[in-house]
Amino acid sequence: MTDNILQQQIEYYRARANEYDQWFYRKGRYDRGIQNNQRWFNEVAVIKNTLHQIGGVDDILELACGTGIWTQELLSIGKKITAIDASEEVITINRSKLNSLSVEYHLTDLFAWQAVTQYDLVFFAFWLSHVPPKLLDSFLTKVYQSVRVGGQVFIIDSSFEPTSTANNHILKNDENIYETRKLNNGQEFQIVKVFYQPDELKVQLNKTGFQAKVKVTDNYFIYAHARRFK
Repeated sequence: MTDNILQQQIEYYRARANEYDQWFYRKGRYDRGIQNNQRWFNEVAVIKNTLHQIGGVDDILELACGTGIWTQELLSIGKKITAIDASEEVITINRSKLNSLSVEYHLTDLFAWQAVTQYDLVFFAFWLSHVPPKLLDSFLTKVYQSVRVGGQVFIIDSSFEPTSTANNHILKNDENIYETRKLNNGQEFQIVKVFYQPDELKVQLNKTGFQAKVKVTDNYFIYAHARRFK
């Protein structure tokens, strides 16, 4: 079942490419009203500020780079970015938005990806929650292997908050890691969605070998900043 869901997950993000930014910028089905939208953007600003405090680095690896929402932020702190995604459609949007010679794109399924180079910073946003728990250890080990000694990892993901998703999606606070997601045209896909608690994520990162700090914003996001020391 997991293999089928993971393939659906790839197809979902390919089909959703032209809709993805509506979610982040709170448009269409994701518009939750002035108050909730402002709360969202305020919390995004907190995370962006924390990310920028990392300062300048040479090489960044961005996993699940998507449509470039965070790639453009990484350009302000990194000299070179290697951006990986399994969707050709989102890479096309990302490349068109940024039009930067500092970004090198790779079309790769992250479950097949292997770390062959080490980076000063490895970054991924709204991806870890799509990794099935049984694959988490192996995925984080690959992340660890892709970070230079002294290098850093920055992770952003979703907290459980019903207004974070579309108004025709219903989040259930249960143990089920599979969710049904709809596109604007009504097409449905099954995906993996795991909502981590801060202590749980910190334990996972430390077990992998990182020294991590994990925080949450008031409503919408969980984020982690970790280092590899050996």
